Amino acid sequence: MQIDKLRGQQLDELFDAILSLKDREECYRFFDDIATMSEVQSLAQRLQVAKMLQDGYTYGVIVKESGASTTTISRVKRCLTYGNDGYKMVLDRISQTEQDETENVD
Repeated sequence: MQIDKLRGQQLDELFDAILSLKDREECYRFFDDIATMSEVQSLAQRLQVAKMLQDGYTYGVIVKESGASTTTISRVKRCLTYGNDGYKMVLDRISQTEQDETENVD
């Protein structure tokens, strides 16, 4: 993993801080303080690109709908194909949560 190069107390504390957040509102508050709007937007965009790639969208559609560059799309695709399955893990969990919420409404 590339991130292993950064592994240590500082990164552990960052991840522990993120894991301590209880809801979406706390996430908004924390990320507003810790990152620039551009950084948060880039992270959100990459997740959207990963979801769209997983759903089979073409680069052209992804560029148009997400505003991501083809370079960003290629990088996310490389992570989906050769990475550590982080995107897949999160997208599967989000999908399962959405499915559970839909079933609970019925």
